[in-house]
Amino acid sequence: MKILAKYLVPICSIFGFPAIATAETMKPNVVFILADDMGYGDLKAYNPESKIPTPHLDALSAAGMTFTDAHSGGSTCIPSRYSLLTGRFAARKDKFSDKQPVIEDGRTTVAGMLRESGYRTVMVGKWHLGFNRLVEREKGPEFDYNQPITGGPVDRGFDSFFGMHASLDIQPYFYMRDRTPTMAPTEKAEANDSMGTDENWNRIQGAFWREGDIGPDFKFIEVTPRFADEASKVIEEHDQGKPLFLYLPLPSPHTPWLPTEEFVGKSGAGMYGDFTMLVDAVVGQITASLEKAGMSENTMVFFSSDNGPVWYEKDVELFDHKSVGPLRGIKASVWEGGHRVPFVVKWPGKVKAGSRSDDLVAFADVFATLGEIAGSEAQGEGVAEDSVSFLPSLKGIESDKKRPPVLHGGKTIRDGNWKLIATKGSRGFNAEKGVKFGIELYNLRKDLSEQDNLAEEMPEKVDKLKKKIEDILASE
Repeated sequence: MKILAKYLVPICSIFGFPAIATAETMKPNVVFILADDMGYGDLKAYNPESKIPTPHLDALSAAGMTFTDAHSGGSTCIPSRYSLLTGRFAARKDKFSDKQPVIEDGRTTVAGMLRESGYRTVMVGKWHLGFNRLVEREKGPEFDYNQPITGGPVDRGFDSFFGMHASLDIQPYFYMRDRTPTMAPTEKAEANDSMGTDENWNRIQGAFWREGDIGPDFKFIEVTPRFADEASKVIEEHDQGKPLFLYLPLPSPHTPWLPTEEFVGKSGAGMYGDFTMLVDAVVGQITASLEKAGMSENTMVFFSSDNGPVWYEKDVELFDHKSVGPLRGIKASVWEGGHRVPFVVKWPGKVKAGSRSDDLVAFADVFATLGEIAGSEAQGEGVAEDSVSFLPSLKGIESDKKRPPVLHGGKTIRDGNWKLIATKGSRGFNAEKGVKFGIELYNLRKDLSEQDNLAEEMPEKVDKLKKKIEDILASE
């Protein structure tokens, strides 16, 4: 597959077009590109020593605002996406399972709020927030392909959806359009990993996927390029009589790591780095489509990742590439490397090009921010209760108001410079088996890498932060 090679264009050609006539009169279009399992230190905008070329993301950063203290909704896929779309901390839910819809029927989402504000709302990509599965089989709940598959994007605020139900290594493997499979998974895919061909990776790295049912039109290596093409089509065929909200959650660089031919061997971080280059190329393709459609000057483009990477110390040593930069932890960890993510926003004429912000931002805050921009009054009791607009940050306005505490999990809180971890587990896929961690307290302003645990020295601070966790979870 070489469909993305034509989008590897010089940076100067991306941002040189004049504004369209309606730029000052219409609500801005919004494109939110979400990478999957991409590290804070993979982008050169965050880590100049990164071994992964990211020219299009570098261009996005140069044209917009780069947030250095932004946090996903969780350190794994499902809670992170839940928080992004609902404006709520994932800790408010008792548990997460995609065997049924994760977002309750009737709950207002970012997409639903924007649709009520006059937007066309479109999703292309990975959902991973559950559907109504209507068949009980021996191996567990499963889809009934003879009925509409409900409870997904088009039942949670989106006008249309093209994508897949979960990650690219979780069966069954098939595409959906709205509530219907494009082709039901009538064939079988054998399990795959890279351990037999590349000794650098463990079982859940490399070209890893599980055995399962697969649709005849589904090819693993084609999925990311297919989503990029579908998203480009949405943009280029959009009727600009109303603003567009396009949510593009990519399944990459989550496993399986499947760089297309033009990127193989081009990074200094192996298959993972090569696959991340494909993500960067998707950003270039989407940017080019916005230019082609005359929409770039009135479009907010967001780029972020749902959580940290699956990148172990062995990988750092082998490639001299720090996927999480200076942070500690990886995917599934409550340490910073699990949930502090790249977060870049471009908004021509509104956000200063090349700017950076150290303000604390959480995925839950996207709801209030876009609601303020769209003029929505949807946020209120029981709706996006943890969402705080960061529009002042985007405009470069300093505020004396301190952002309320952010929950990274049911027992992990960030309050100003202070972070408390009051859970024994959740230290990531690289945590030592059988190790029970104690309470951890860090001053992140002085100790970003979380090396100096102050919990024993400051028991009163620990107690105060524990109380704040209780108060947040008890609030409505």
